[in-house]
Amino acid sequence: MPSFDTVCEADMVKVKNGVENATKEIATRFDFKGTSASIELKDKEITLVGDADFQLEQIIDVLRNKLTKQAVDVRFLDIGDLQKVGGDKVKKVIKVRNGIESELAKKLQRLIKDSKMKVQAAIQGDSVRVTGGKRDDLQAAMALIRKEVTDVPLDFNNFRD
Repeated sequence: MPSFDTVCEADMVKVKNGVENATKEIATRFDFKGTSASIELKDKEITLVGDADFQLEQIIDVLRNKLTKQAVDVRFLDIGDLQKVGGDKVKKVIKVRNGIESELAKKLQRLIKDSKMKVQAAIQGDSVRVTGGKRDDLQAAMALIRKEVTDVPLDFNNFRD
């Protein structure tokens, strides 16, 4: 029976390269000289440190630019709130999304069920498996998901015929 998996996974190698390139640019830019501006990647969290909120926004712009050049969708970034560290320093933690959250998985399952297509969706951990009788039905389901879900970068893999 034909099937495919709907996933939300960032290429962490490209994310790491983007963060390293952003770190190099911050180290060489004149407006960041003598400040505590820095970027650090640990597991799936990017920590930004700066002297002010304005400086953090500039760092985020640099990071987005570098990630876009690495072909990483910036919708993978889940930017947290501003936190005061100590003295006059502030930081933001950006989480790199990995896996489909349960709310979105339920939304996808409901979307496919309400479409009256001859396919079924099943939540499997952090992905949604869609199965159907024909390949054309699966391709129509892919098109529907791409059209309806625009706020999260979804990808389709494990296509079996």
